[in-house]
Amino acid sequence: MLQIYKSLESGPLVELSLKTLEKGAWINIIDPTPYELKVVSNLTEVEPDFLRSALDDEERSHTDVEDDSVMVLTNVPVCRGKDDYDTIPLAIIVTEDYIITVCLEETPVVAEFNERTARLFRTYKKTRFLFQILYKSATYFLRYLRQIQKISDEIEERLRHDMNNSEILRLLSLQKGLTYFNAAIRSNGAVLDKLLRMRKNTNITPFLKAYEEDEDLLEDVIIENKQAKEMVEMYAKILARLADTFSSIISNNQNLVMKFLAAMTIILAIPTVISSFFGMNVPVPLADNPYGFFYVTLMAGSIAGASAYVLYHRDMF
Repeated sequence: MLQIYKSLESGPLVELSLKTLEKGAWINIIDPTPYELKVVSNLTEVEPDFLRSALDDEERSHTDVEDDSVMVLTNVPVCRGKDDYDTIPLAIIVTEDYIITVCLEETPVVAEFNERTARLFRTYKKTRFLFQILYKSATYFLRYLRQIQKISDEIEERLRHDMNNSEILRLLSLQKGLTYFNAAIRSNGAVLDKLLRMRKNTNITPFLKAYEEDEDLLEDVIIENKQAKEMVEMYAKILARLADTFSSIISNNQNLVMKFLAAMTIILAIPTVISSFFGMNVPVPLADNPYGFFYVTLMAGSIAGASAYVLYHRDMF
């Protein structure tokens, strides 16, 4: 899917087509077909490999520079369900005339830039727009991390009252999401550091023209990314310890059940052994006593009770 927009000097965002493509436009490509990639490549003179780079869902964040374009590939966060957090590559390509974004699916990061928020960005200010996308990605990492914290607190509270398998599986799902976030935030940080160095390269400056406000915005992106990095590391440790704690609790509960079953086996075995002894087809004590059954039952119960008392004081119950 192709979406082409351009900001007017007066502020509004207008939608264009391939036939009416103008300089300063933003081309947003979502899950494109080979034909769409070929058309965009021909119109913008961008290397096809640049356009295809974000279509590998395992692609790591990096930057590439060609003679007429700069590509920043970053991983942005997505939430596909209640506890399903993941990251997906987003390529941002800056040329002399256009800014192009390529992604496998529509993401909330890119969706934030629309007609409603048109006054907050300009498609023809390509460097600032690039930094704004990176900043929005960092803020979404922080937003999702806070959501994960709330969900983990909710799971912890439920597990305190009931060791439910579904809650433990939710905990594992959150841990997986944090692992993806941690890897993405680290690689994004390396890209941001490289962007800082690239700003000093005069060969790249024509494609990344930045003013003082843009430099401040890039610094804000780096600060937000560092905060996200600290948060994801902290939450990952908390969830790991939480999982270890509940694993220990489950193991301890299992041991308690086994102790109880062992104690009950011993207690119930005593009457069985005694009754088996007195039930043998040989002469036994109390065989001719009319109260023999009562005495045998009383003896078995007494020994079982004494055994239960001893086991109780040995914390077998």
